[in-house]
Amino acid sequence: MPAGPDVSAFENRLRKNLAYRRKWARRNGISCFRVYDRDVPQFPFAVDWFGSVAPRIETHLHVQEIDTGWRMSPEDYAAWLDAVCAAACTVCEVPAAQLHLKRRERQRGTSQYEKDEAAAAEAFVVEEAGHRFEINLDTYLDTGLFLDHRPTRGRVAETIGRRVQAGSGTRFLNLFAYTGSFTVYAARAGARDSLTVDLSNTYQAWTARNFALNGIDAARHLLVRADVLAWLAHAVSAAQRHDVIVLDPPSFSNSKKMDGVLDLQRDHARLLTQCHALLADGGELFFSTNLRSFAIDPGIEKRYALREVTGQSVPADFKRPGKPPHRAWHARK
Repeated sequence: MPAGPDVSAFENRLRKNLAYRRKWARRNGISCFRVYDRDVPQFPFAVDWFGSVAPRIETHLHVQEIDTGWRMSPEDYAAWLDAVCAAACTVCEVPAAQLHLKRRERQRGTSQYEKDEAAAAEAFVVEEAGHRFEINLDTYLDTGLFLDHRPTRGRVAETIGRRVQAGSGTRFLNLFAYTGSFTVYAARAGARDSLTVDLSNTYQAWTARNFALNGIDAARHLLVRADVLAWLAHAVSAAQRHDVIVLDPPSFSNSKKMDGVLDLQRDHARLLTQCHALLADGGELFFSTNLRSFAIDPGIEKRYALREVTGQSVPADFKRPGKPPHRAWHARK
């Protein structure tokens, strides 16, 4: 029989990474982390490890193929993809049913590691720093928890905790909130109340489940389904004030539910100006973006004393040569 695709370079690097990263994760109490991130150029994948909690204590792998424009025949591509996934399962000692493959560009040819429609609906719970989050590794491109924002979530909690100790305000605002992980951290850290704003019914329902998992009082921590661009304009006109704001917008959005189109590069100065207006005196703003080409308006950066904290916000498992997975700024009014 002819030999299958040679994926030994990927397998060896993954094994080396896993040995180090598991020790690092155990030392730091981390159960969800990145194991491999395009370390070998011929294998352009990101592999994330998710350890679930009771009653389903098991390990899942989230494997994302990064589209490089390379082309193979459908047959060769399917064989290569299966070999990569089989290697990941072997090295990580995870059964094939617990590997979740995301292909950036669908091609003809199937893989045994792709889930069918029935399997795609499954979700499970993971834990991060004592907080619980629902994860779905099949239905959407993203999982429900951005692992590269782990340090920033911790910093938000530290900020709220510090303000509680100092008797300062802790009204929290989470914009473009996705599944509400920043709000979970803020609420558990002692935020008096919060607003969590997102346009998606799906994500707001997901946030509500995350709140329930963490025992968060929905009467004090409100979910607002709204177009953030329109909501911000109204909030500024109404002279709302918040003590800690998280602004983590998408790079671009033209949802039919929106009144306009969000282009972060074009619109970030307006968003930051509005958020600064909503901050109470002494309030703090956390701003981040995953737009790789992003260039902040230097006038806005200086006017609001925005300090770039990307070096502190990117966790060890996401540090790699080249551009970071996100950039982040912090400001105090």
